[in-house]
Amino acid sequence: MRAFLEVSAGNVATTAVMDYYELINRRRMVRNFTDESIEADVIVRIVTAGLQGPSAGFSQGFEFLVLSEADEREAFWDCNEHNPQAESIRTAPLVVVPFACKDAYLDRYAEPDKGWTDRDEARWPVPYWYIDTGMAAMHILLAAVVEDLGALFFGIPSEDWPVLRSTFAVPDEYDPIGAIAIGHPAETRVPSSATSRDRRSTDAVIHRGTWQSA
Repeated sequence: MRAFLEVSAGNVATTAVMDYYELINRRRMVRNFTDESIEADVIVRIVTAGLQGPSAGFSQGFEFLVLSEADEREAFWDCNEHNPQAESIRTAPLVVVPFACKDAYLDRYAEPDKGWTDRDEARWPVPYWYIDTGMAAMHILLAAVVEDLGALFFGIPSEDWPVLRSTFAVPDEYDPIGAIAIGHPAETRVPSSATSRDRRSTDAVIHRGTWQSA
């Protein structure tokens, strides 16, 4: 089983191939980056991979703020006043902020083919605008691995949302579900919960036929 990532940049189409299971096994959160830059075509491939994420009703209610220039990233980090991780990952040469738009989903499901006649948020059992944007973010995390890069998904405290929106002219209806720092991993790995805790066993997580074990 192979994973293919193909993006057209100008007149050039590039394809990266990796065994899918190798890909997901290699993915981990990287918390220490070198300051080596990322080529422009690589950035295009990584970000475009996020567009392939599924969305309810094909609402496509997610968008990405891509910060690849030093002054853009500096402005972003300045917005993260309440984020304790911000200082340690500032060297990452690329930051992608996935934004979710609830209105896109409420509008889409009020259209005739969906059968709803209003935009009542109570109809939604879970907030699919966040779920779909999270899946789009995972596509970006995996694309970084294909490109032999490291990535870290981290949260943005809600206290920092207003200044983030103001700094980058983001409409109020878009919520940042977090941010992704991407770059070349440094040789020294920063310890995290993943290095101090064991992964749960498949028998503990996967329930076959019924939740209760025999």
